[in-house]
Amino acid sequence: MNKVFSLLVMFLLSITLFCSPAAAQENRPFLLGMSAAFTGPSKGLGIELYRGSKAYFDRINQQGGINGRKVVIKYMDDGYNPEPAIRNTIKLIEKDGVDCLFNYVGTPTVTRVLPVIKHFNSQEPEYLFFPFTGAQPQREFPYEEYVFNLRASYRQETWGLVHNLYMIGRQRIAVFYQADAYGRSGWDGIRKALTEKDLSIVAEATYRRGSSFRESMKEQVEIINRGRPDAIIAVGAYEACAAFIRDTRDAGIDVPICNLSFVGSENMLGLLTGLGKKTGKDYTESLINSQTVPSYEDTSLTAVREYRELMAENPPPPEGFGKDYQLQKYSFTSFEGYLNAKVMARILERVTLPQYQGNIYAATLSIRNLDIGIGTDVNFGRGKHQGLDEVYYSTVSDGKFVPLKDWKRWSK
Repeated sequence: MNKVFSLLVMFLLSITLFCSPAAAQENRPFLLGMSAAFTGPSKGLGIELYRGSKAYFDRINQQGGINGRKVVIKYMDDGYNPEPAIRNTIKLIEKDGVDCLFNYVGTPTVTRVLPVIKHFNSQEPEYLFFPFTGAQPQREFPYEEYVFNLRASYRQETWGLVHNLYMIGRQRIAVFYQADAYGRSGWDGIRKALTEKDLSIVAEATYRRGSSFRESMKEQVEIINRGRPDAIIAVGAYEACAAFIRDTRDAGIDVPICNLSFVGSENMLGLLTGLGKKTGKDYTESLINSQTVPSYEDTSLTAVREYRELMAENPPPPEGFGKDYQLQKYSFTSFEGYLNAKVMARILERVTLPQYQGNIYAATLSIRNLDIGIGTDVNFGRGKHQGLDEVYYSTVSDGKFVPLKDWKRWSK
């Protein structure tokens, strides 16, 4: 009888151990929470960023996941507006219990959720990984501890644009920017870069966030033109920037117009080339975009070849979104999403190792000299929450954005 009782106890203990939280933890998926624009004039940014990441994670999941655990993106639409982004963040953390926040889109949304993330960290660790913004607040006290960035900052992008324009004799720089935290972040970077060279912004004009391609930017063009600029830097999203380029060229102003990486290069180009087919006018001359990832046309890079292979499978948009949106075959945005996922997967691999015991913060800080196939390594560490510092430049040739090799064609 005692022997039977002992065997029963051992059996029950084995079941308890098997069904323990630790065992369940080993089998459950990694859940990443994403709030982004999947609707509205900037929906292409959220959709393409998601598609690039999803393509990579799908491949990982097909191969068995990360040490047996699949990776799932829990996505929510915020329309590129702060209030929904705040609500989404609270829900993702409190109700959905995500392992981390991931792939948020935009400065006005990210800057507003930073205090929310900081608040949750007073209870238990919560981190935002690889937001699609180069703004400063998540790179500075008191929020930098709670955010890991992969991309270079807007200050690095704007400094590079100003420097290269300066070197070819274009020193009268005007700024067209979105009237919010994103626009001011870019404006501030341009101002700082010009101040280093004893220069100042010659003219500036703003537009309202959410403006569409249908809207007129003629008033902004007139304001900019009064400054007699020999170059313009635009800090905005693709629909508004395309409208500004349209009205600038229609006004006969043919100076170089530069955009930051956030603009959504392919979406902007699609609007301008579509208009050009209707009017017979080329709106794509003298466009320069800074980028925070290499060109997806550079097939000498391992990551580019892998990315193009996965995107050839035409990953779908988030379920329930993008019905009226034309998917991009390749784009800088989806390539960035792909790279975000690739680095995130390496971090999650380390999270499962005994020495990190599920500590995603420590696992991320351990990333050193990580080769992701783009010709420059990813590095994190204490006081270094930005993995990459490279800024690239592109211009339009034969109807697509290609790497910019020589700025001298625009020399004054």
